[in-house]
Amino acid sequence: MNVARLFLAAILASPFAAPAKTPNEGRTPVKPMVTSAARLPIEGKMPSFGRASEWLNSPPLSAANLRGKVVLVDFCTYSCINWLRQLPYVRAWAEKYRDRGLLVIGVHSPEFGFETNVDNVRRAVKAMGITYPIVIDNDHAIWRAFENEAWPALFFVDAQGRIRGRYYGEGAYDETEEILQQLLADAGHGGATQAAVSIDPQGVEANADWENLRTAETYVGHARTGNFASPGGLLRDKPRVYAVPASLALNQWALAGDWTIGREATVLHAAPGRIAFRFHARDLHLVMGPPASGAPVRFRILLDGRPPGSAHGLDVDDLGQGVVNEPRLYQLIRQPGRVADGTFEIEFLDPGIETFSFTFG
Repeated sequence: MNVARLFLAAILASPFAAPAKTPNEGRTPVKPMVTSAARLPIEGKMPSFGRASEWLNSPPLSAANLRGKVVLVDFCTYSCINWLRQLPYVRAWAEKYRDRGLLVIGVHSPEFGFETNVDNVRRAVKAMGITYPIVIDNDHAIWRAFENEAWPALFFVDAQGRIRGRYYGEGAYDETEEILQQLLADAGHGGATQAAVSIDPQGVEANADWENLRTAETYVGHARTGNFASPGGLLRDKPRVYAVPASLALNQWALAGDWTIGREATVLHAAPGRIAFRFHARDLHLVMGPPASGAPVRFRILLDGRPPGSAHGLDVDDLGQGVVNEPRLYQLIRQPGRVADGTFEIEFLDPGIETFSFTFG
């Protein structure tokens, strides 16, 4: 990350504190230092959205449509937990400042193949209550034009169409809102000082428990995975019957059953099949989807060998039972009490499941 290009100061924090998510690694976030928008750097004109393949919630917008608007450009991909936890703040800013000259534009630049399907994105946008414009950027042309580096990323654009800074990752919400207020005030849209939005995010959007987070995002496709512990290691792109070892060290994972570990996804050929993961976090999520046929896949989970009970996530019941019927992030564990090292297991009762990455909070 080129910190010299930012108007922000680095946070000295743990490796798991509010990371931005990049295509290859997590990055330590940076925190806005808000004084006056006049002191923000000018990075140049905002690139055009002309390369967008499609727009949701809006007709295509050109520079002429945006003239005089303060624009917050939000780079996203709908299964990203870091973006999902930032989303309630962006939604609130879009609503609060809409009539004062702010326009939020989401740029959906997909991480996984299923996120290039516009119907999937459209369904996710509706389910998440997003009403501001979303640009479909399946070939990452807009990502490259902005020289973006991560999900989520916020770009601040003044009323003259100039990029005045960027912010990678979660957090610093009050400071970010102050920048929006200042840019709006400089554009003649009211005073700069207002109370920040009051947010009580729920469900998957709730802020992470950073103090108890000791496990990082773990991909299960071979292109970016690590800490795989099944005996004999992984076999790339070919079917193999795997087994879970007698014990797992913290942050190790393993497979049991007949799987193919592909570059992006790991796919189960015959049910049942199982994944085990030794983790330390309040929340555990798994990005997964049904087979190409769309047939639902039933599953059940265990935490330390037992049904999760009150530690179940949104997408399972207290017995640990759930169904995968669309490709997205599934929240499987949310622990209500003390957080300690635990062993998570998920068993799939139907074949064809595609699994992509574990994330934690």
